[in-house]
Amino acid sequence: MTQGTHDPAILLRAPVAEDGAHLHRLVAECPPLDPNSLYCNLLHCTHFSGTSVAAVRQDAQGQERLVGFISAYIPPSQPDTLFVWQVAVAEEARGQRLAARMLDDILERPQCRNVCYLDTTITPGNDASWGLFESWARRHDAPTRTHVLFERERHFQGRHDDEHLMRIGPFEMAAESAT
Repeated sequence: MTQGTHDPAILLRAPVAEDGAHLHRLVAECPPLDPNSLYCNLLHCTHFSGTSVAAVRQDAQGQERLVGFISAYIPPSQPDTLFVWQVAVAEEARGQRLAARMLDDILERPQCRNVCYLDTTITPGNDASWGLFESWARRHDAPTRTHVLFERERHFQGRHDDEHLMRIGPFEMAAESAT
């Protein structure tokens, strides 16, 4: 498959509880992502299904394999903001703009009709995430701001790199005018 094209066999859909164990495996296969408990992944797939997305590749027999996932939610005190917790893309699905497609899919949903900001945290060395979110912001003509949100020593007791908050927006999604 040519770099930048997308595989039509990859479908985007809201996650379901049965995706939880597959998400757990996918995150483990995607360093430097922090693993969560299987229970936490089940909550991503159920409580946050309206603002998360599963990317599945269907084989000839109709069996699905999870090849991408974005965990996200709308913070209760910020109804205009989607917080992206984690983006995971399997090795076999990289280079197809799948992560950007998944972000757009979430933001075009009715649950996100009031969202005009996207927040995420990224460690300094996670070049793939920096590239994804900077590119997404440019494509949507949205400004970005960043600052250290959680510090290595102060918040993580030296066990995790700094987490920089990237705030993208305001922006408008095409589906906002749709009902």
